[in-house]
Amino acid sequence: MNLTLAQLADLVDGTLSGDSSLEITGAATLSAARPGDITLCDSPKLAPQLARCPAAAVVVSDNYQPTDRPTITVASVHGAFAKIVAHYRPLPVVSYSGVHPAAYVSPTAQLADNVEVHPHASIGNHCVIGSGTVIHSGVRVLDGTTIGDNCTLFPNVVLYENTILGNRVMIHSGSVIGAFGFGYSTKGGEHHRSAQLGYVEIEDDVEVGACTTIDRGTYGPTLIGRGSKIDNQVQIAHNVRLGTFNLVCSQVGMAGSCSTGDYVVLAGQVGVRDHVHVGSRAVIGAKGGVMGDIPEDGRFFGIPVTEEKQQFSSLSIFHRLPELRKQLIEVKRDVSKLMRDREQASIPGDTPMSSDLGPKSEAA
Repeated sequence: MNLTLAQLADLVDGTLSGDSSLEITGAATLSAARPGDITLCDSPKLAPQLARCPAAAVVVSDNYQPTDRPTITVASVHGAFAKIVAHYRPLPVVSYSGVHPAAYVSPTAQLADNVEVHPHASIGNHCVIGSGTVIHSGVRVLDGTTIGDNCTLFPNVVLYENTILGNRVMIHSGSVIGAFGFGYSTKGGEHHRSAQLGYVEIEDDVEVGACTTIDRGTYGPTLIGRGSKIDNQVQIAHNVRLGTFNLVCSQVGMAGSCSTGDYVVLAGQVGVRDHVHVGSRAVIGAKGGVMGDIPEDGRFFGIPVTEEKQQFSSLSIFHRLPELRKQLIEVKRDVSKLMRDREQASIPGDTPMSSDLGPKSEAA
């Protein structure tokens, strides 16, 4: 339903400047907005993009007040714009009010009130599922798993046996939690799988992206700390212990038995070797190769990672290599010329003949 600017300002508790009766037909970002839409601009640096944008109005903050179109000024640009987008494009609400007839729930499973189990989901023996949890279609929850309150498992998530989820955990489609770890011993020329007797424990308020894999511990848990957010396509190996409130970006790989402190950031495609520790509040830059322990509050990047200042210094020298090579060639040429000149200067003149060394002898 279309709203006027005045209605949108009321919706987001903002201050309106401009035509209050202007009807807004949709909401979109600067690059996608059309005439009649409202957009957002959270920084004066985006002024050139806003100038090219055909949107009818814009949501802004106090630090930027454009004058070319109506504005709604708010304390949080993104918070307000999210409310506006949700009005124009509300998420569909699909509720099955319990277990769908096409789902399978073991007779020994315990489901609290208000649990939703969508078609073709499967809940194994002796599972416990907390209140308000939503199990989407195609999810497989294997035997002995415990899921807390208000969790969401999107389609085709797999939880292996004895997995433990805290409250308000969200796992996106295609992720696999609790598969066997990659542990083998070689005997008699063959690889033999190590013990796979552990499980995965994910604490409260963790979000796991799509197609991420978290392997079970060898004997105990692989642990994901409270409040951590894990992106799509991340691999977390057996016995890893992730601290609280970590941010793990896409395509990170964490080898077995490594650990992190709290508030660690691992940027995209970081690789962490086995049995190392990344200290609290450390930041590892994209594609970083972590080969040893990282201290608290460190900022490291590169392959292998080194401290930020050292890496910047190395990169500065690296970019100067063509120039330095040219200078080296010129120096070698100059040195060669000096050496040739010196050699020529050290060669004596023609050696006189013996008859020229003294007075001529008289004839006999």
